[in-house]
Amino acid sequence: MDQQTLVIGHRGASGYRPEHTASAYELAFALGADAVEPDVVLSLDGVPVVRHENEISGTTDVASHAEFADRRTTREVDGVAHTGWFTEDFTWPELQTLRAVERLPGIRPSSASFDGRFGLLRLRDVLRIAEEAGGGAVVELKHGTHFAAAGLPLAEAVAREIDEAGWGRAGRERLTVESFEQTVLGELRATGLDARWIYLLEDSGTAFDLVARLGVDAPGYADQLTDSGLCTLADSVDGISVDKATILPRDVLGVSHGASDVVDRAHAAGLEVFTWTLRAENRFLPRNFRVGHDKAAFGRWEEEFQAILATGVDGVFADQPDLAVAARSAVGGAAYT
Repeated sequence: MDQQTLVIGHRGASGYRPEHTASAYELAFALGADAVEPDVVLSLDGVPVVRHENEISGTTDVASHAEFADRRTTREVDGVAHTGWFTEDFTWPELQTLRAVERLPGIRPSSASFDGRFGLLRLRDVLRIAEEAGGGAVVELKHGTHFAAAGLPLAEAVAREIDEAGWGRAGRERLTVESFEQTVLGELRATGLDARWIYLLEDSGTAFDLVARLGVDAPGYADQLTDSGLCTLADSVDGISVDKATILPRDVLGVSHGASDVVDRAHAAGLEVFTWTLRAENRFLPRNFRVGHDKAAFGRWEEEFQAILATGVDGVFADQPDLAVAARSAVGGAAYT
């Protein structure tokens, strides 16, 4: 690798603490992360709230709040129906009454022991933690098309929050913005924000903003990952971020046989490449890197992490950032074949 791969605490150190909490972010930096990743959704009053999804029943104690029982509803988000409680139905002061819980308690019981200890954050809170740690932030914009349809412009709210937090001129070395939708990325970039711009791609499917605009004619993620698709992306973004299965594909049995050429092809197009998500538990590893049958037990994570890092990827999102830092130190440059 020509330069050190960026290790990003995925929603903080979410392998050890409930995700998107102050404790998770502070721990990520303490464990050696270069940056942390807050996902951003919006409240009813337009506050950029840090949650993985706008449906919050799995990551907060909202279901135990009798005063909010009547707000449980079913709503379509990016073409998929979800039932629960949604951030856009709550004001920020109301959301501040909730407490965070572990999203995967069966896999991470130690993290679940911290349930109820931490409140919710808004984006400026995470930027303050990053500032105090001397680290960076990779801000993910979630569901831009959905919020726009609800009369809540995501880019406008995030631009204002970043500016008020004093990060408007943090620069691309400190601030990265990413999204699965190019539309909202372009809207935020048009505000003049100085940042690195990263387009997220799933392993399959189609970006929802393209579906909303082009319908059945919308190009899929697979089309955007062709050589011509990557060259087109290079005209509007600095890099891409892909599912780790795009870099380390698995067969029908879940076994990985080697790395793909996606990193080399994206680099040839002038794009940086990030990948998500490095996780040590068996549940998240290719079958040939698992140890035993306990999904919560750590498998041969070192081999998977090092195989991904050896491809020359520019950044990795990790739930256990200390392990990603250790794997980065161990990589000697030999490609995984």
